Amino acid sequence: MPGIEIVDVSKKYSTGGGGGVQVLDGLSLSVVEGEFRTIVGPSGCGKTTLLHLIAGLESTDKGYVTLPGDGQLGFVFQEPRLLEWQTVGENLKFALDGTEIPKSNYDSRITEVIETVGLSDFRDEYPRTLSGGMQQRVALARALCIEPDVLLMDEPFASLDEITAKDLRHDLLELWQENSITILFVTHDIREAIVLSDTISILSRKPADIIASVDITSPRPRELTDDVTADYYQRIFSKLNR
Repeated sequence: MPGIEIVDVSKKYSTGGGGGVQVLDGLSLSVVEGEFRTIVGPSGCGKTTLLHLIAGLESTDKGYVTLPGDGQLGFVFQEPRLLEWQTVGENLKFALDGTEIPKSNYDSRITEVIETVGLSDFRDEYPRTLSGGMQQRVALARALCIEPDVLLMDEPFASLDEITAKDLRHDLLELWQENSITILFVTHDIREAIVLSDTISILSRKPADIIASVDITSPRPRELTDDVTADYYQRIFSKLNR
């Protein structure tokens, strides 16, 4: 079924003196509805820019993006970006205020999502009292509470220790499987991409385009250090550096 469709998208940023940097140049990508797709590529190649264009945070110079369903979209950034002066529950309510979900359903929706991410005892806590991993759980809950068709994730576990990141990867996969969300995930960590993804798409250096896409067909769960992951790693790494 149709999912995220990115068609011939280009983006250039202006620089001083009338010049500019071409970040994306005619990039096209099709993500099947309900798929877990990951984008990898060199640092600064335009992975975050691509997510921003999909989310409408920036406009394309050329091309277009379409989303599945009613286009409801959640975004989890590398940093949680929580409102420090609001509690966990209030952060989720703030997100719900921009949706068509009836206000009468807010409380039950917040309760359900907070329980789903394992934070039932922290609804009335403020972000500064939470660990980095817990704050990122709140950020994930905030994205999920709006009932998104698409979830965009920009290196959400990059700043976490490996034990916490492993727990969150496990939880994310469970949430994805239970909710049938289309996920587009960006990471610099090839092994993380292999553990999570149905398919990995590889971006070139700027101006970025898709070099190749690799289907990950081995059954889940997968581990960062198993032999299957190592084999996929070599295939993807070789394409990144060709």
